[in-house]
This record gives sequence, C-alpha cells and structure tokens, in this order.
Amino acid sequence: MHSLGEIAVRSPAYERVLVIMAKAPRRGAVKTRLVPSVSPDAITDFYCCLLKDTLRLARSLSEVEVAIMCPESDVDDLAQFAGKHATVLAQKGEGLAAGLTSVFSSLVDGHQRRTIAFNSDSPHLPPSVLEQAFERLIEHDVVVGPTYDGGYYLVGAKAFHPTLFASDGMGTNTALERLLSRAQALGLSVAFADCFYDVDIADDLHRLAEELRAAPEKAPRTAAWLKQWEAAAGRNETGTGEP
Repeated sequence: MHSLGEIAVRSPAYERVLVIMAKAPRRGAVKTRLVPSVSPDAITDFYCCLLKDTLRLARSLSEVEVAIMCPESDVDDLAQFAGKHATVLAQKGEGLAAGLTSVFSSLVDGHQRRTIAFNSDSPHLPPSVLEQAFERLIEHDVVVGPTYDGGYYLVGAKAFHPTLFASDGMGTNTALERLLSRAQALGLSVAFADCFYDVDIADDLHRLAEELRAAPEKAPRTAAWLKQWEAAAGRNETGTGEP
C-alpha cells in the first residue's frame, strides 16, 4: 500500500491511469438508496460483486495502471479486498469532490498522465467506452461520461485543476451541469464519453438485471447475484419463499 505522497513522486509505470472511486463494502455504508427494495446485508453482498466486476473491467484494459481511491478509513479493507489487482489510495478530505480532487492531485500533477476516475457500480460498462475516453483526452483537457439522471459516471483529465471539483451539487441531478460550468470558467476543452447509467435506485437494479440476463459475461459476479435476487423475489411474490 502506498501513501498519496509516494504515488505522486514515483515514476509512472503507464501513461494511462484508471481509478475506481470506491468505499469499503460495509453494511449500511454503500448503495443506501436501494433500501428498502433490498436488505442492507444483501446490498453489501451486491456491492462486493459490483466492485469485483469493476476491478475485472479495469484490468481488462492493456497498458493501464489501476488504482482505487477511497476514504482513509477504508484503505485497509479495500487493500485486502483488491489484493494485487490495484493500488489503494486514501483521499484527502471527505466526500466525492474531495476524492476526485485527490485523484488528480496525486496521480496527474507533475506527470501529465491521462487519468480517468469512474464509479464502482458500472461493471457492465463496455471497455470500448473507457478506451474511447482515454483517446479523447489526447486532444481535450477533460473528458466526461454523463449519466441519464444529470450526473456523471466518469471524468478524466491530463492535468490537475484544483477548482474543477467543488463540493456543491455532487451526487445531485445538477452535478454534470456544475462540472461543465466550472470547466468552462477555467477555459478547459471538454469531450464526452457515451451516456450511461449507474445503479442507485431499484429501477436501476431491474434495468441492470435485464441487461445481464442477456449478457452475463459483462459482469459475471453481479449477474449471478442478480439472478439469485430475482429468483428470491419471485418466490416471495408467490408466497413460496421466506417471509
């Protein structure tokens, strides 16, 4: 495990860095908006599957350094979870805005590496979208992957811009609008990755289940969890399962 300072000054192994924004999979700490549709214990299991499949997605890209950015209190748990598959970094400060600022201050500043941060709940994202995002950073300052609800699942840059991520509006349906406004104020050119969806509420869960029924190889652990979840939900609806 490395500190932020050690990562910032070491020689970069790759010119491209892919960072997963994550939390330790603890009960009541992840995907809380899925309650009460899914029990807290089941949500924790689900998040573990999402994160494992997201790591699998990240490592499917060639010549990319993979890292996880998380709150300081989660570093040990996630380092054990990720093993040798990713470097786990502690963010400075609290919240998503602080986490994103930490990504680019520690991994980009002084190196000019194309760095992309993306969420831990989109393991079904086609690898081509990530490759495309890296390519668009060659000619643009920032790349953004919008979500259908007004947020973004991906953001990348090749230089550190300290004021790009403000704490206001993060996690809301105006997050993308606010990010683009700050980028414009800084005079940064912005390119877009494909619009996509992440998994925040029950409707997203059903949408993901439908997608992975057709193509479970996209996120095999998540697909298996969703298959069991749907089967249990079906038993409960017919009165044959546990109350």
